[in-house]
Amino acid sequence: MRRLLIAFVFSVIPLTAQAQDARLQSLDTTDAGRAWQAVGQLDISGAGFCTGALIAPDLVLTAAHCLFDKTTGKQINPETIEFRAGWRNGRASAYRMVKRAVVHPNYDYGDAVSSERVRNDVALLELRREIRNTTVVPFETAPRPVAGDQVGVVSYAMDRANAPSLQEVCAVLARQQGVLVMSCNVDFGSSGAPIFSFEAGRPQIVSVVSAKAEVHGEKVALGTALDEPLSLLKARLEAGEGFAVAPAPRVNRITVGDARRETGAKFVRPGGS
Repeated sequence: MRRLLIAFVFSVIPLTAQAQDARLQSLDTTDAGRAWQAVGQLDISGAGFCTGALIAPDLVLTAAHCLFDKTTGKQINPETIEFRAGWRNGRASAYRMVKRAVVHPNYDYGDAVSSERVRNDVALLELRREIRNTTVVPFETAPRPVAGDQVGVVSYAMDRANAPSLQEVCAVLARQQGVLVMSCNVDFGSSGAPIFSFEAGRPQIVSVVSAKAEVHGEKVALGTALDEPLSLLKARLEAGEGFAVAPAPRVNRITVGDARRETGAKFVRPGGS
């Protein structure tokens, strides 16, 4: 499994009450999952899976670390990845192989776990063929949320790999160094899962899950704000970039300012994660 598990401690972030967070609701029936068919499982070379979401007929949004082999650190050939839209109980509403992938240019899988790595942990997958299925409607994206906003998440996980689950209400606890800290319930397999805002009266994606973590002993989800990263990824695709075309270089990464300054966060990656 290509998962990132870190104990993430912000000494400056107070945990707000989470009593109003909704419980996970399984979307294992046709009626329950009807509105969420554009969320799907990414089968990664048959060796693991992540969660992804369709944001255009041929574009899937997910986490960058899903595209790297955790043992070798090398990029996985995206042509071996299959997107299974609305995957539920052994069937999907649409199956598509991936043609090409782009990750944030500042993302480096080999970096030590840090806020920089988390906030750049986003990728776009271009499918070989568009999904033109009236039951699979791509999601729109929306501006990043702020602390105190309510959000929701639809994700797969190791113990619920056969159907996604919805947590319709969780909260943005903080936003620091470009990282969103959320009270959403995620686990292995949830990497790349869409975080939704419902402010517009319909679900719009505002982040993707990068990691599960802990703040003062409480489990949280970490993700990046999408505004600028998503525009950058789309521009890279339009420019013909993508590591199915040629291996992505490990040099010439864009660095703005001193990105490795101390953030006040402590990161620990347990062995075997």
